[in-house]
Amino acid sequence: MTTKLSDLVERSADILPEVIKWRRHFHQFPELSFQEKATSETIAQILGSFEAYTIEKNVGGYGVVATLTTGEGPVIALRADMDALPIYEQTGLSYSSKHPGVMHACGHDAHISILLGTAKLLAEDANTELFKGTVKLIFQPAEEDCDVLGETGALKMLQCGVLDDVEAVLALHMCPWRKKGEIQIHDGPSMANNDDFYLIVKGNGGHGGYPHHTKDPVWMSTYLLQALYSINGRKVNPLEVGTISVGQIHAGEANNVIPGLVEIQGTIRSYKKEVRELLIKEIEGAARVVTALGGDFDLTIHRGEPALVNDPAINKVICDAAAGMKIVNEPFGMGSEDFSHMTARKPGAMFFLGCGIEVERGLHHPGFDINEEALSDGIGVFLKCVYQLLHQREGE
Repeated sequence: MTTKLSDLVERSADILPEVIKWRRHFHQFPELSFQEKATSETIAQILGSFEAYTIEKNVGGYGVVATLTTGEGPVIALRADMDALPIYEQTGLSYSSKHPGVMHACGHDAHISILLGTAKLLAEDANTELFKGTVKLIFQPAEEDCDVLGETGALKMLQCGVLDDVEAVLALHMCPWRKKGEIQIHDGPSMANNDDFYLIVKGNGGHGGYPHHTKDPVWMSTYLLQALYSINGRKVNPLEVGTISVGQIHAGEANNVIPGLVEIQGTIRSYKKEVRELLIKEIEGAARVVTALGGDFDLTIHRGEPALVNDPAINKVICDAAAGMKIVNEPFGMGSEDFSHMTARKPGAMFFLGCGIEVERGLHHPGFDINEEALSDGIGVFLKCVYQLLHQREGE
């Protein structure tokens, strides 16, 4: 029996209880970046039960890749991340985290479960001739953190060649500020370049009662901080997206001792490459105020994820698949997402899936939760995208 696209919404809703069960399991047993061993094993076990996929384990760490081929045709990839965050959960849910200090506070448990639900229905359709081609399901570790090399899970999996034969790649993200039945989507840059800076202001410390015998790096840093914050308002075109924020300042160990060093750390966010380079250049310029005051500095820039750039053609497919839902066309904000490494290699796009509850708890909040009914929306959109991209037969 051939499945029609009109049946996908109903079928996605039919498997919702099973998908919720998976989501609650992963929620109870979260694992941090590069530690997703049990999560990976459970995913592979569930995929194996569908008896339709070629399954690769331990790809780029604990990543899992499941491949389904139904004949000659395009190769399409769907990606879900699977790591959790170092947060103590405060939801009070019956299925709260059983790992103290670790929580799925960004919806990755839902991402996994949506992709598994998609996998289940794709497996059921494998012999229906509804689509011809190959679907790769990518369960990616370590989206939230990088290793000592500065690499996240997306880079690790790309180095293993997971997208080498792929023509398009899609992903979704849970969106607690949108209600069920809504998606947020945007063409072009939609999440930020994410870079960090580390500044060491160097002077000569000494007795707090004799500041004239020192070169006080704390005093120098007050001018440096003003210069850094002025970059946001006076160096970047107001019509462009870019900002610098200081997150850490460390200096001294005693209240009567002027320290020799001050450490200043912060983040640099932007959408465009040109603004990214401008902000880095301006930080270097701002730091030179220290030398005019008799000190010196060391500056280190750690370049993180590039901006997430969504392909307009892929976004159109997503919008077509989400017909009947409310579609909001807005960038996703100044957060970052390592799926950007994948869209930098292949045409791709991410959409944000509305899942808000009555009392909104934002991403990375210890009380974060979702409307689980939205899981079926994610499955339905994913499936319709696959069938459109793999050229479903006329009229089906």
